[in-house]
Amino acid sequence: MEQNWNDKNGKFHMASAMDYLPREQLRNIQTQRLRAMVELAYEKVPLHRNRMDALGVKPSDIKSIDDISKLPFTQKSDLRDTYPYGMFAVDTSEVVRLHASSGTTGKPIVVGYTEDDMEVWGDSILRCLRMCSIAPKDFIQVCFGYGLFTGGLGLHGGAEKLGCTVIPASGGNTERQLMIMRDFGTTAICCTPSYFIHMIEESQKYGVDMKTLPLTRGVFGAEPWSEQMRMYMQKNTNIKAYDIYGLSEITGPGVGCECGEQNGLHILEDYYYPEIVDPETGVPLPDGEEGELVLTTLSKRAMPILRYRTHDITSIMTETCKCGRTLRRIRRIGRRSDDMFIIRGVNVFPSQIEVALMRVEECTPNYRIILEREKDLDTVTVEVEVGEQYYSDSVSELDALRKKIRTSIVNIVGISVVVKIVEPNKIPRSEGKAKRVFDNRKI
Repeated sequence: MEQNWNDKNGKFHMASAMDYLPREQLRNIQTQRLRAMVELAYEKVPLHRNRMDALGVKPSDIKSIDDISKLPFTQKSDLRDTYPYGMFAVDTSEVVRLHASSGTTGKPIVVGYTEDDMEVWGDSILRCLRMCSIAPKDFIQVCFGYGLFTGGLGLHGGAEKLGCTVIPASGGNTERQLMIMRDFGTTAICCTPSYFIHMIEESQKYGVDMKTLPLTRGVFGAEPWSEQMRMYMQKNTNIKAYDIYGLSEITGPGVGCECGEQNGLHILEDYYYPEIVDPETGVPLPDGEEGELVLTTLSKRAMPILRYRTHDITSIMTETCKCGRTLRRIRRIGRRSDDMFIIRGVNVFPSQIEVALMRVEECTPNYRIILEREKDLDTVTVEVEVGEQYYSDSVSELDALRKKIRTSIVNIVGISVVVKIVEPNKIPRSEGKAKRVFDNRKI
């Protein structure tokens, strides 16, 4: 079990004591917090109240954590349909922070935090960083994007709460990132795994020997990554690479994380209760069986979320972790049950790209999305047909149209893509459901 420690200001902490609670004691905490969340959601959020009423469920019916399966599910579309504040359980005067992630129609999914929620989020990140053996003495370089995306500011806040020296580098500009890493003495880094691999490749160009840096730990998330990627990172640097999990709808990063065993992600069950359900039927599955991860917030006041369907496919591991933590673990997530894909940490839906294309009058509804990995970075190519009257042999006209389409996609999706205009009737038609996404990445 971890020892107590003091941060740089001499403040005393109990190092992740909740991570080691006896299971029965943890269950009691989960029950108390679930009942409070259900009462808050029922009283303050019309969507939750209407869904529960439709099932004939009242808050008084939730007597233990085992009763969670009586509650209705929540979907991402619910947050979109109630945009922007329809899922809030408090007045906006109590909200101290807003974040957002992409939605399927161009409008973002808005999430809010009270002061207490920010404390919970910071504590979640702190505990996850402790799982990765990060301590107050560390210099931690945060290379996730800052702004409405939860990654950058989320990791930043938790690292500061831990007492680390935080370097808010944000994303991009690899040459500068490497310079900072070398000159500032970075000991830990947070970013997407594909970007860190890109850093390894680019370091040779800029004359930076990654093995001579003080960097020893990496916290990676926001996109799927393989054990082979971990081995590559650890072979070419001196880091130990850890997987962190989260999603904006629940809180952001910090829902779960790997420990030193690097064998499954501990879910912070006192804050975020995990279930595994059959993706088709929604029926709960026992620990050990693979299915869709469902999460319930147990401590979020601004926006309590009941049984959120993440569409992430995984299973809850049944064996006790050697680290001694009693928090259950999920297996690494490598796929989803819906059609969403993740590019450079951004959630992208094919329907978003379709909306962007349809805002350009020259485009037809015939398109394909090609996902590939070049030099360890994900790329997106959108092949689209335009009306015959717009297809031209003029290079300048096609270039102007490509720019127009690319701008429309960036405005809605938030990432840059390669646009390829193809001849009319070039894209194969389907008699059934059209296949839009072709994922050629090796993950």
